[in-house]
Amino acid sequence: MNPDYSTPEYKLAIKNQASEDLYFFSRWMFYKRKNFRWLRGPHHREICDALMRVFNGECTRLIINVAPRYSKTELAVVNFMAYCLGKVPDAEFIHTSYSGRLAANNAWQTREMVQNADYREIFPEVKIRTDSSARDEWRTTAGGCVYAVGAGGTITGYGAGKHREGFGGAIIIDDPHKADEARSDVIRQGVIEWFQNTLESRKNSPHTPIILIMQRLHEKDLAGWLLDGGNGEKWEHVCLKTLKDDGQPLWPEKHNLEALKRMKTAAPYMFSGQYQQSPSQPEGNIFRPDVVQIVGAIPAGTRFIRAWDFAATENDGDWTVGGKLGKLPDGRFIIADVARFQGRPETVEAGLINAAKRDGSGCRIRIPQDPGQAGKSQVVYFTRQLAGYTVTSKPVTGDKVTRAEPFASQVNIGNVMMLRAEWNDALISEMRVFPNGAHDDQVDALSDAFAELTDNNFGMLDYYENEYRQMVEATGGKPPN
Repeated sequence: MNPDYSTPEYKLAIKNQASEDLYFFSRWMFYKRKNFRWLRGPHHREICDALMRVFNGECTRLIINVAPRYSKTELAVVNFMAYCLGKVPDAEFIHTSYSGRLAANNAWQTREMVQNADYREIFPEVKIRTDSSARDEWRTTAGGCVYAVGAGGTITGYGAGKHREGFGGAIIIDDPHKADEARSDVIRQGVIEWFQNTLESRKNSPHTPIILIMQRLHEKDLAGWLLDGGNGEKWEHVCLKTLKDDGQPLWPEKHNLEALKRMKTAAPYMFSGQYQQSPSQPEGNIFRPDVVQIVGAIPAGTRFIRAWDFAATENDGDWTVGGKLGKLPDGRFIIADVARFQGRPETVEAGLINAAKRDGSGCRIRIPQDPGQAGKSQVVYFTRQLAGYTVTSKPVTGDKVTRAEPFASQVNIGNVMMLRAEWNDALISEMRVFPNGAHDDQVDALSDAFAELTDNNFGMLDYYENEYRQMVEATGGKPPN
């Protein structure tokens, strides 16, 4: 029989426990807000205990490394700020993430929790000022403040913590690096410099706590830099691996042992960093091309796209590559062709046109769009030259490894086949050493083709084209009105 939480005795017990323990507070508020019980893992208690050490003044510099979607934001940002404001209504927080929108959303969720009726039964003294309606900045009537900003943003006029004894607020950093930008030395170093030059100076007291909670993305990300003594301070480090040192899963209800092993096989580099919190430089193990099945024919019903990767210049040894990738009706993929050549612009143009003629109008074409007006003009020119074919163009974003990982994961679990041809050996050799080989243009092209094939819009385009063809057939070959 479930207990009757509405009785005065239970209400008092809940209030007492929730007001003294972040873990119990989080459990109770989750149940009341979601109307079902929190599927907890042991790491949730470990995170909450570390945060309570911050609140109690036992720790002022804390780094928590944990995998994405493992409740880190819910606990370390939303629940922790709400709990602390309940205990100390004039606490001042600065919260930041790689995205200003995400940070503002977290701040708003905290605001909503503070106004929740069940929260007010635990902490009745906390009240939001009537003039505080902004998502990224709001205040309590006691003088507390929550200010949210994206990494790199302006924080002029705001501070965190109080210049007094006891807890008075904190700086909370949640995933300062965007996953597909963390391998860029320039962008990654920019985040570190912003931390040094802007964020650290927002402490109202030398003892204002700083909490960094993030998945590891690079050896020299913000967590790695701080743990290596970057700002000269000692940091308490809570490192939560999804696959623990004893070989057991951290949160089996989320990822059991079999799932973790599949993830490790599919994307070993990503798994090492984001899930094991031990990032390392890629060592050519992103692709496992030996599992690719070589076949002699293309299965019926396969949909194709050929994506192009253009050489940077004519004379630097780079190749222009068009990788033709197909998606089978059963969801698997096949590499059907690789067109690869070097030469002047007219050679590239001829290569594109000839490949399109060989493929036929049923094969879509993707060409990259370089930044600036010159890139747009090139797209317009090639689209005109390829009149009669379906051509898409998109700017290339993210580093090579990030763009290749989704395609590599399908290769590594055996979902990608390859048509037997003379280009097989060159492609397999490039995959084997990627991203540390002399060339990576074939992988780049096929990764872009995979991204296009798995885009939801690609399937919708097929649907509308099939509808159109059926209408044409129904009218005896005449286009419908």
